Amino acid sequence: MLLVGPPAGPSRPGFWRSPLRGPWLTSVFGAVLLVGIPVLFVTGLLSYAAYNPDLAGNDQTPDRRWLGFYLFAWPTDPSWLYRLNQGVHVTLGIVLIPVLLAKLWSVIPRLFAWPPVRSLSQALERLSLLLLVGGVLFEFATGVLNIQLDYIFPGSFYVLHFYGAWVFIGAFVVHIAFRIPLVIRTLRSGGLRDELRTPAGSTQATFVDATGLVTPNPAPPTLSRRGALGMVGAGSLVLLAVTAGQSIGGSLRATAWLAPHGQDPGPGPNGFQINKTAAGVGIRARDIGPAWRLVVRGGGHERILTRDQVLALRQHSAALPIACVEGWSTDDQEWSGVRLADLAALVGFADRAPGVFVESAQRSGAFRSAMLRDNQVRDARSLLALRVNGSVLSPDHGYPARVIVPANPGVHNTKWVTRLTFGESA
Repeated sequence: MLLVGPPAGPSRPGFWRSPLRGPWLTSVFGAVLLVGIPVLFVTGLLSYAAYNPDLAGNDQTPDRRWLGFYLFAWPTDPSWLYRLNQGVHVTLGIVLIPVLLAKLWSVIPRLFAWPPVRSLSQALERLSLLLLVGGVLFEFATGVLNIQLDYIFPGSFYVLHFYGAWVFIGAFVVHIAFRIPLVIRTLRSGGLRDELRTPAGSTQATFVDATGLVTPNPAPPTLSRRGALGMVGAGSLVLLAVTAGQSIGGSLRATAWLAPHGQDPGPGPNGFQINKTAAGVGIRARDIGPAWRLVVRGGGHERILTRDQVLALRQHSAALPIACVEGWSTDDQEWSGVRLADLAALVGFADRAPGVFVESAQRSGAFRSAMLRDNQVRDARSLLALRVNGSVLSPDHGYPARVIVPANPGVHNTKWVTRLTFGESA
């Protein structure tokens, strides 16, 4: 087969006939992704670090080993840090989708290049290309599904997305090493101003070269390269307009058409975004009724408190947002309750409170518990909240009590808290 030539179909020269394809257009899309993808990767790593996965009870990826070399104690200042990080990560990821699809369209002839392997270096490049395309499609697909709370993929999103990101970025680095000289040469050769002035009727295929992107049998143009760039740019702007509001908040929240819907909390003090309802995770009336008790343990001591007894403790307030991995966040809400450090003092940790393992009455689903680091417990704004915006918490917002910690991922602000264990993981 190698001697005869490529089989009929997409491996044949001239099968892909668009006159727009060529090194210049591919390099423009590639340059955009070369800036955007590292930002996505770094914000993704920071998002993972925010979960404090090195603490027992939080680790969703027990076999990560050296892939977690960069983990650090996630800070509580500024309080909007996680909100900003996830807003950038999710919004940028959505905005780059048209660019990504355009880039894949521009290089699709390379995926069917013949012969498949000509040398060891080309074999490595082809392998990196396979991992690159598969990895980027996997990462973007799982990310979009997660944003919509549609967990149709097998296993935990955090594990899949984490390992997928490392596979993809490895292939990305190898691919850049092979292709960056061509991209630089192509972009330095100019042509942007000329292409922006060229209408569809005057658009022509560039000279056939070694890249394999230029068709030897071009079809009549129906779109200029200027039009292609404009179409992709317009698509990204539209996605920005219907996505960014979920992170920015205020009046722009109404424009967040791509944010998850269907769980409207209604008006009033508790009328802000939720991910999971009390009914949805199996909370029963008796779990949060008069029989509810808060168990506080640590240092060989234990205290069991009713809700009235928790209310009788010194109350504090903090204005904090809730931000989730899906990219949505709330504006600052006024929370009031007992400082976690004060609860640690009840069981003997009056000075330098340790970390705390938080357990919930939640009966099903992920994140029924979370481990908070000592710096989070010691922050004066970290509360076991009993009220929000001057009103008692609604069941969907965690009544009788929930944790709220500055700069903490939303799922670690555990709702329906039943037990706090200071100084140990369980």
